[in-house]
Amino acid sequence: TVLIIACPHALGLAIPLVTARSTSLGAKNGLLVKNRQALEIAKKVDVIMMDKTGTLTKGNFAVNQYLTFKDEYNKENVLELMAALEQHSSHPLSVGVMNKMEELDLTIPVATDVRNLPGIGMEGIVGGKNIKIASVSYMKQQGILFDQTLFNELSNQGNSISFVLVNEESIGLVAQGDEIRPEAKTMIDELLKQGIQPVMLTGDNRQVAQVVANQLGIPDVHAELMPEDKEEIVKNYRNQGFVVMMVGDGVNDAPGLVRADIGVAIGAGTDVAIDSADVILVKDNPSDILHFLSLSKNTQRKMIQNLWWGAGYNVIAIPLAAGVLASVGIILSPALGAVLMSLSTVIVAINATTLRIK
Repeated sequence: TVLIIACPHALGLAIPLVTARSTSLGAKNGLLVKNRQALEIAKKVDVIMMDKTGTLTKGNFAVNQYLTFKDEYNKENVLELMAALEQHSSHPLSVGVMNKMEELDLTIPVATDVRNLPGIGMEGIVGGKNIKIASVSYMKQQGILFDQTLFNELSNQGNSISFVLVNEESIGLVAQGDEIRPEAKTMIDELLKQGIQPVMLTGDNRQVAQVVANQLGIPDVHAELMPEDKEEIVKNYRNQGFVVMMVGDGVNDAPGLVRADIGVAIGAGTDVAIDSADVILVKDNPSDILHFLSLSKNTQRKMIQNLWWGAGYNVIAIPLAAGVLASVGIILSPALGAVLMSLSTVIVAINATTLRIK
């Protein structure tokens, strides 16, 4: 009877049953867990770092302003040169420019040797001239002059600013606005309630990043970042002892996703980001971060419960089977021992199926 009761069927099933249930439950709710260890680490997360564009905002950019700085180019020329490069990209900013070109029924020039400049923009050749779409951080690094007052005015309205350069000379800019996801504010508030520190990482200019952060209530903002800067920030937080989750959707986020304790990719993001992540949010909804944290905590709780059900009953049953109460006539038969052993297995299985995401 002792041997029958001590048979570790329930103990062997305790963790795998919960694992199978949590993976299935996550998939049904749009959470694809590529790395199972992420579910165990998530309950310890102190800091969640999020990219701005496409994660906290919808990524549906619309051109609000397009201006020229040179007499030889009108403002439509500025937009056309930008579109010549952007037509080769699927970035949300590119989509906004192409939509504006279609709206205005403008002709897109032919561009050659087009390439992405991570953290900066794009570069190519149009009409024998080097054309570059650049961020404000590039303008500052290269010492290229621009109207700071105009830039601040457009940025404070929540616009992302792209400068158009011809042979490294600024000829104009295009300002595009993005809309904050309505569910992002609720998600940030809930993270703060749980004692988790939200951090924004973005390659966008500082003014725009601060506008979005103020609306969402994010206290810690890092803007005008290159891809390697995001990775370095994640590394610094981890070196300080924080457990870091990184959420992003673009090529620029991939290094940070790999460096973080848990990398989470938005489902509508780039293949590079998805390949670099431990978890994928299929529904393209940042509030699913909360669902993942809930799944992690509930999974851990069910694992502990099952371990107790799988082994805890032995504390009572094995001494009884060994005859500790035989003197008073209480003896467990092998048949009863088999029932108790089977019952613990059934309880463990049923308990695993009750796992839920709040």
